Amino acid sequence: MNTIIKEDFKIITGGITAPKGFQAAGNHIGIKKYKKDLAIIFSKIPANASAVFTKNKLKAPPLLWCEKLIKNEEKIQAIVINSGNANACTGQRGYDDAVKTAQTLAQSLNINQNSILATSTGVIGVYLPMKNMIEGIKATVPMLSDDKKSANACAEAILTTDTFTKTITLEIDIEGTPVKIAGIAKGSGMIHPNMATMLNFITTDLNISKPLLDKAFKSNIEESFNMITVDGETSTNDMAVILANGCAQNPIIDKEDINYHKFKNALQYILIYLAKSIVKDGEGATKTIECTIDGAKSKEDAKILCKAILNSNLVKTAFFGKDANWGRIISAMGATCLDFDPNNAKISFISAKGNITLFENGTPVEFDEDLALQILSENEIKVIVNLKDGNAQITGWGSDLTYDYVKINAEYRS
Repeated sequence: MNTIIKEDFKIITGGITAPKGFQAAGNHIGIKKYKKDLAIIFSKIPANASAVFTKNKLKAPPLLWCEKLIKNEEKIQAIVINSGNANACTGQRGYDDAVKTAQTLAQSLNINQNSILATSTGVIGVYLPMKNMIEGIKATVPMLSDDKKSANACAEAILTTDTFTKTITLEIDIEGTPVKIAGIAKGSGMIHPNMATMLNFITTDLNISKPLLDKAFKSNIEESFNMITVDGETSTNDMAVILANGCAQNPIIDKEDINYHKFKNALQYILIYLAKSIVKDGEGATKTIECTIDGAKSKEDAKILCKAILNSNLVKTAFFGKDANWGRIISAMGATCLDFDPNNAKISFISAKGNITLFENGTPVEFDEDLALQILSENEIKVIVNLKDGNAQITGWGSDLTYDYVKINAEYRS
């Protein structure tokens, strides 16, 4: 197994089934024309769970089912995901179909239906084809396996307009016990802070108390999935969930000690990696933009300014056009009406081709246009804004806005 060492963890291969006790499958059941469209993740024993959901007022019925289970602190043993149909804005029938989906998987696995999360992604306003769902679940359960092929099939089956699978696996050491953490995600368009149009599933065989699992997960979400944007749209079906089944049998983590922080740091790496992968796969995107706000009065101010820059269509199109138009950045910041002094601000661009400062102390800085073009021709560009107003800092990720984004979304239902 290939490994890459990163601080207190190793990046390994294996996928969503690498943690002990987990199996997965992905299958084509006829929701999409050709591609895989049903995924199942299964833990051999019920797992502690934590989840976050979209802030969109029109939560899809499957999310209402999942929220109910998480709110009731049910242990979760399986997740069933269909792609190609969001089962959103479908009323009571949509909710009943989500419950029936969970019931079908429960019967096939001989487990409690209240231990099954059922979620969907795809086109809004279309009822689930329940015959396909019921027959498809029954046909997919025998495919469950802990091998890498099954993990890859699962990661593939949750995709919609994505162009590649998003998956990562880490291993950490807890007092001599190897513990694995794995994640998969989908997301490409309708991406905006406050989740994104994304689904994210994390499995781990870590033995950890539910309160600390919940704390580590939700605190990391704020600086990962809640700091990405592609188009400023927040979906009806966004969800991120983590399952911890304890099968590694490490000494339980029930206090915020070094073991807790080792896990939290590894989890942060996974969530940021997956969040950045979603931005990189933004519909039609040619560039990933990393924006850091430094020297803000508060972290909340930094977040607002960062999101304003990354969500600005004028900023995004400037990056697509390789135009070092710093005026659009400072204008987007000013439109937030936050109390900051532009006369203290400094704006710089950095990429593999070098770095330039464009604006400082309230006035433009002369820069080499040819160097700017080289910097902006790279696929990954950093925007550094130093406000010199305080000590708070935040980083977020976005993408440019291209002709292809319009084309993809104009043809989404066809």
